Amino acid sequence: MPYKLFHTLTTYFIGLIWLVNGLVCKVLNYVPRHQEIVGSILGKVYAREFTFMIGLSEILMAIWVFSKYKSKLNAILQILIILLMNSLEFMLVPDLLLWGHWNAFFALSFCFIIYFNEFQLSKKLINA
Repeated sequence: MPYKLFHTLTTYFIGLIWLVNGLVCKVLNYVPRHQEIVGSILGKVYAREFTFMIGLSEILMAIWVFSKYKSKLNAILQILIILLMNSLEFMLVPDLLLWGHWNAFFALSFCFIIYFNEFQLSKKLINA
């Protein structure tokens, strides 16, 4: 598969993950476990509102990913956000995570995909 097509498909895959997690899981609240996690970390009183705002932020991240605007900065911020979010969840609410402590593996895998797509595949596109 040519690098450009693979890079484009991977970019859309990354954006779709942010979009689905933000819109479906948090804004539309089809996965209430996300609100439980937020409530356990930030407090139950405004858990729905915080979860909704986090979901909107994830939708904005998806739009930014799809736009490819300042994609290196975007990739760095995605990785930092994922590492921060998952570190907090790993330490504070591992019992609420879908795969428990194994969530860290999936988070690191997603970070690697983001890194590889932006800092390795894009180099190959420039050099091709």
